[in-house]
Amino acid sequence: MEVTNAAHVNNEQAGAFFSTPDDGPIVMINLLKFKEFAEYEDGSDATLTGEEAYLRYGALLDGADGVLAKFGAKLLYSGKTTGLLLGTVEEEWDAVALVEYPSTSGMLAMVMSPEYNAIDHHRYAGLAGQLNIRTAPLRS
Repeated sequence: MEVTNAAHVNNEQAGAFFSTPDDGPIVMINLLKFKEFAEYEDGSDATLTGEEAYLRYGALLDGADGVLAKFGAKLLYSGKTTGLLLGTVEEEWDAVALVEYPSTSGMLAMVMSPEYNAIDHHRYAGLAGQLNIRTAPLRS
């Protein structure tokens, strides 16, 4: 199994992801790896850690007035990783977040919105890379 973290979505992958049938809620598993220091395009805040820059993004994303709420989404959980019980990886992720969206199209509407685009520079400044895994409820 090859695992490659990425901070930017390529067009082919995004097209395949967002063209799937839209049949209800999804939960995105976000496995996050932070840069040692934030890298803003304008060179600002170079003393911040990558985690601190990402937490700025998270604060603007979550909460009653956050971007998630405006699109019917919610943060279910976020936390630092503290150990690996099963399996092996070359390098562990730094944190994990679970975010529920009303649908895949709802997630697309959010990431294409001006509100989201106004805050995503903090995400890019802080992330060395991540895995985003879409999940859907098991149906019996």
